[in-house]
Amino acid sequence: MRDEQSSVRSYRDLIVWQKSISLAETVYQVTQAFPREEVYGLTSQMRRAAVSVASNIAEGNARQSRGEYLQFLGNARGSLAELYTQATIAARLDLLRSDSEEQLVDQLDEIGRLLNALRSAIAAGQSSKRSDP
Repeated sequence: MRDEQSSVRSYRDLIVWQKSISLAETVYQVTQAFPREEVYGLTSQMRRAAVSVASNIAEGNARQSRGEYLQFLGNARGSLAELYTQATIAARLDLLRSDSEEQLVDQLDEIGRLLNALRSAIAAGQSSKRSDP
């Protein structure tokens, strides 16, 4: 899977990965205000899901085949859905302020669109993988 025209040399060049890192930062910040009894509950689950989004994008990009890349991007989408669900639960339990929930949902929606676009490009053969010698 080589695309000599691509300006993407690393997963770090992908906007979706960069925005996923920002999402993880947001999740860590908003969950700091969660009650102590949630440390092993929603706090931990939300943080793991957020980290998983960016991690799966990076790992998929490092894989050798288009199929593996798509699989890991699918995993990233799954983690995104988990985080959306967890944020909804946290908001319903009044653990998330409405402005924090809105910020998270906006980030989740944007990353979801970017992931879908990347998956479509990879599936169509327009590799966004870095070119390895």
